Amino acid sequence: MASNEKELVVIGAGPGGYAAAFHAADLGLKVSLIDPEVNPGGVCLYRGCIPSKALLHLTKTKEEALTASAWGIKFEEPKIDLKKVKKWKKSVVKKLTDGLGQLGKSRKIEYIQGKAKFIGENELEVITKDKETTQLTFKNAIIATGSSEVNLPNIEVDHQKVWNSTDALELNEIPKKLLVIGGGYIGLELGSVYAGLGSKVSIAEMTDGFLPGTDRDLVNVFEKKHPFQEVFFETKVENFKVNKKSLSVSLKGKEKEQKKSFDAVLVAVGRTPNTKELGLDKIGISPNEKGFIEVDLQRKTKHSHIYAIGDITGEPLLAHKASHEGRIAAEVIAGKKGAGYDPKIIPGIVFTNPELAWCGLTETQANKENKKVEVKKFPWSASGRAVAIGENSGVTKLIIDPETEVILGGGVAGKDAGSLIPEIALAVEMGTTASDLSLTIHPHPTLSETIMESAELFLGGATHLG
Repeated sequence: MASNEKELVVIGAGPGGYAAAFHAADLGLKVSLIDPEVNPGGVCLYRGCIPSKALLHLTKTKEEALTASAWGIKFEEPKIDLKKVKKWKKSVVKKLTDGLGQLGKSRKIEYIQGKAKFIGENELEVITKDKETTQLTFKNAIIATGSSEVNLPNIEVDHQKVWNSTDALELNEIPKKLLVIGGGYIGLELGSVYAGLGSKVSIAEMTDGFLPGTDRDLVNVFEKKHPFQEVFFETKVENFKVNKKSLSVSLKGKEKEQKKSFDAVLVAVGRTPNTKELGLDKIGISPNEKGFIEVDLQRKTKHSHIYAIGDITGEPLLAHKASHEGRIAAEVIAGKKGAGYDPKIIPGIVFTNPELAWCGLTETQANKENKKVEVKKFPWSASGRAVAIGENSGVTKLIIDPETEVILGGGVAGKDAGSLIPEIALAVEMGTTASDLSLTIHPHPTLSETIMESAELFLGGATHLG
């Protein structure tokens, strides 16, 4: 059994872990990065963000081609070559994860392929890919183990007919009829992928609409164009029977219970932090009632030399949050003064078609907190660019303090909403006013003008809206 000491050990090589490791190495620290995969990337690159967005891009391309027939360019009905789609998806993942591996090597980061758990406040036990056990001592550690799919107590995921999100991304088959349990962002994105690939997709959601907690005016833009055959809101999956060729599902709604038959079911009801196999009891750390590790603004746990970042520290469970936290932790360990986690906003994006994105104070939150705000919405039907590309059902909104004019939040629903939301996010972080946005000349014709004209509405009237 080998033993050696490390200056900084990062446990988990997802977007939080590799960002922390890379930044720490850039700041002069000697870093060891531990993860079960052959290269950095984590769930996000291997089985989450990247493959799902690659497939969403493919299905959006198909939808745009079919839509173009109404404008005078007619294509034949697209044919899906599933083997080729899988090969392309895997090539995207491999290119990015191999690239991260090279970036780690160029920074002289020690990469250990294996799983780690604490056996003391300065000790780790690592079981490598070859099943060898190694003990490491460390000066500092960053826990970045991410999260896993939540399972439902009455539904067993068999990976054949009953899937989790990882199974769905394998693309082993395109079922004729697919039920997605969960109307959150994972369910909507993966449901959209399979609808685009030819499945008749239905959604079962316990609440009264898609994306619980998200402003309804944004969600409504998607609901009017969603690709799903049937949607069951305020519905629970009660009974579940796997037959030889199909699944019989009992859906209990608010007013009635009905039985439906599907070829496959995807369970997409959320994620839970990966803390159970870390040996946290050996170092006296107990997750809170929601399962998260509590940290301070510097991402320190109760032990000043052990840090935690990403999904295991709480909502929102987003890769860009984890990356930012990782860089903060690295700077604190490297001794940079003033380093701390204090964002005003963390943008959220759902990569459906159309996309939905928001940041900062939402209209829903403002109403709940009885906060006085002005909400200004610019409909894309008044945007020259949106109309020219057939995307005139979208909307851009700003949440503004009526006294100071400061932008408190905002949202976008429509094509490339995820590429528009950073401007609003920057405005919130910088304390920008509606006048600042209005006076910033935006290029024409672009969708970005809808942000400028939303600000103009607050000031008295937008050029392209009467």
